[in-house]
Amino acid sequence: MSETAQKQTHGFQAEVKQLLQLMIHSLYSNKEIFLRELVSNASDAADKLRFLALSDASLYGDDGELRVRLSLDKEAKTITISDNGIGMTEQEVIDNLGTIAKSGTKEFFSQLSGDQNKDANLIGQFGVGFYSAFIVADKVTVRTLKAGAAAEQAVEWESTGEGEYSLATVKKEQRGTDIILHLRDDEHEFLEEYKVKSIITKYSDHISIPVEMWQDEQPEQKGETEEDTIAAVPGHWQAINKATALWTRDKSDISDEEYQEFYKHISHDWTEPMSWSHNKVEGTNNYTSLLYIPKKAPFDLWNRDAQHGLKLYVQRVFIMDDAEEFMPSYLRFFKGLLDSSDLPLNVSREILQDTKVTQSLRKGCTNRALKMLEKLAKDGDSYQAFWNEFGQVLKEGPAEDFANKDKIAGLLRFASTHNDDASQNVSLSDYLGRMKEGQDEIFFLVADNYAAAKHSPHLEVFRKKGIEVLLLSDRIDEWLMQHLTEFEQKKLRSVAKGGLDLSKLDDDADKEAHKASEEAFASTIERFKAALGEQVKDVKVSHRLTDSPACVVTDEHDMSTQMMKLMESVGQTIPEVKPIFEVNPDHLLVKHVADEQDESRFKEWAEVLLEQALLAERGSLKNPATFVGRLNQLLLSLTK
Repeated sequence: MSETAQKQTHGFQAEVKQLLQLMIHSLYSNKEIFLRELVSNASDAADKLRFLALSDASLYGDDGELRVRLSLDKEAKTITISDNGIGMTEQEVIDNLGTIAKSGTKEFFSQLSGDQNKDANLIGQFGVGFYSAFIVADKVTVRTLKAGAAAEQAVEWESTGEGEYSLATVKKEQRGTDIILHLRDDEHEFLEEYKVKSIITKYSDHISIPVEMWQDEQPEQKGETEEDTIAAVPGHWQAINKATALWTRDKSDISDEEYQEFYKHISHDWTEPMSWSHNKVEGTNNYTSLLYIPKKAPFDLWNRDAQHGLKLYVQRVFIMDDAEEFMPSYLRFFKGLLDSSDLPLNVSREILQDTKVTQSLRKGCTNRALKMLEKLAKDGDSYQAFWNEFGQVLKEGPAEDFANKDKIAGLLRFASTHNDDASQNVSLSDYLGRMKEGQDEIFFLVADNYAAAKHSPHLEVFRKKGIEVLLLSDRIDEWLMQHLTEFEQKKLRSVAKGGLDLSKLDDDADKEAHKASEEAFASTIERFKAALGEQVKDVKVSHRLTDSPACVVTDEHDMSTQMMKLMESVGQTIPEVKPIFEVNPDHLLVKHVADEQDESRFKEWAEVLLEQALLAERGSLKNPATFVGRLNQLLLSLTK
């Protein structure tokens, strides 16, 4: 191997510099994972070559046996990880080793706190692979040749991990990539064969291609008889892993530790999964699925440009990463793989979108994922941890997956007036079990935040009657409730909508009192209507208020306040929605206004009450200065 061009020096992308420092300092306590990451990358390179060779077998050349090899050189103090996979061009080297080409990178770095333990977890979720080499090495050399390219087109990349790297064109006889780690002085334990073998056994036993190490020549061993004599074994490369695709093995033969390490291999997450399910299906479609639920949400879960999906294999041949066609978007946090016997080896994303086999596999994977969540939901603490990470994503389900709406609804969790805090731990089944006799609807309230929901005047009558109300305050909740209208034949009703009828829960005394107040206050209601005119859709006596003087609600078929806010936040033009104004005739302030004989003063009071109610409901007013001025004038008049 000889250098044929002068080295060129390049600066790392700023994010790479920051990441390298974090890697070295935050992950030092778990430094052996560097070997897992590099062997995993080598395995991926082999998978990619195998796939491309389906349409161009010449890429194999005269070397069709894919493998990863580890070489230890105690004298040079280096570890070399070599693969005969797809290799890289110079531009691919720059793209893959000089920059972090990940969507959401800035968001990731904004989450770093400076706390090494917390940052280590974040780095694991980010997935950094190659850069983990610098945990143990003070210099890394990469030599790579793209499959199908001439030996003279190989590229050498080298860096000390400080701020720069060099590139040079070199000669390399064999395709693939060699990564040479020049170990730090205090990392020589990784030059011991037993240490490296134990790491491979622990982390990489499941990789489907051989991971090999060189075994020195063993001399002939003489026995007492010819049968006892052991022939000499020349030096050779020997596999130190099982080299069998884990998902093809019987479940009974796979330990929990092997499942957990395989998850880390395919997800590049450094934490253990929360749960997993391994299934082989035979029938109309033949496939194997291995699905995992992560413990932590990835940093790019909400990034629209990020790719999510399962690894796709066809007859054990790797086809593609992030095959999103087999799992709906609301389950995009699932990790894992799918190995089908029914799809063609030359399948493309375009073909996947348009085949009945894909639809069948998607249905099967979705059902399996939901069963996993239903099983997890039986463990309250574990499911609560899952919900805190992924609950908002699951809330997309009822709008996206009508066929499984009931199953998804059973998995949802909410805050509620039954509890004193904002914890979302109440299921719809829990709610049904606590419903009052005669109650035939599930009541909920959507607000900007938990505090606003908890203190909403809409809840006053429900507290009085001891009726539980679900309190929703996530950004997606209004959209969710537009599609989740019923659960186990019980309708879900917003307490902020007009037409609320709690008469079935009233006793005879309540009914008589309501009737009497409506009759006694009828003339005042007409005065309110005249004073407010076109500002409101209607004015009514309120039977939902006990402590507040007034509130506003939207008509049954009008757009809710939260939906208006949601649409405005994405730049949509919102049609004017006039509120229904409800007044509490038993409130002292309302009684004072009702006794006001000056119609001009009455109108000012009516507008103040309306604006107060709008402020409580919507959080803002179109003209707050006018409201403040009007309120101050009325307060001054009371002092005279």
